[in-house]
Amino acid sequence: MNHGDHQMPAKCAMHMLWNTQIINTCVVFRSWHIHTHTQFVGSVVAILLLGVLYEYLRVFQRSVNRRIVSTLGKGKRAASPISASGRSTPERGASSDEVVGLLNGRRIRNADRVSIPAHLRVLRAALYGASVFLSFFLMLVFMTYNAYLIIAVVAGAAIGHYVFDQYVELDNAGGKSMACH
Repeated sequence: MNHGDHQMPAKCAMHMLWNTQIINTCVVFRSWHIHTHTQFVGSVVAILLLGVLYEYLRVFQRSVNRRIVSTLGKGKRAASPISASGRSTPERGASSDEVVGLLNGRRIRNADRVSIPAHLRVLRAALYGASVFLSFFLMLVFMTYNAYLIIAVVAGAAIGHYVFDQYVELDNAGGKSMACH
């Protein structure tokens, strides 16, 4: 067989340094192999939309949590007091009717906490799992070190934040920063 009769398929280029390569870039999977400029533009648009979707999921999660708080707060179905660590006794430094949040250090009164019904916990867990998956996926895209794909991730997050995060909660003006999860 003559070597001119067939071509070796182009391989994915994986760079561990900042790059601007367009052709033969693979995005996360070997099957997401970019062969043409059109595929690259389509990939950039898809990644941008995934960034927007991630921001939507974050805002939607907060909305679901607010609705749950609103609904459960009306009935005030008191649950057995459980501290931030999952123990039934408060952390050191907290009085018996309050607990200290593990990460934020805020004190939470046990009387202000209610048990969440299983179906709502499933919904919250599914939304959380989807946002964690999407955030890690976007992190992997970022780790292609491709300048255009990195810009697409950041632009998608910025556009999504602008479109979906129009309000600030006065008691939490800092909000959650962009992170892998």
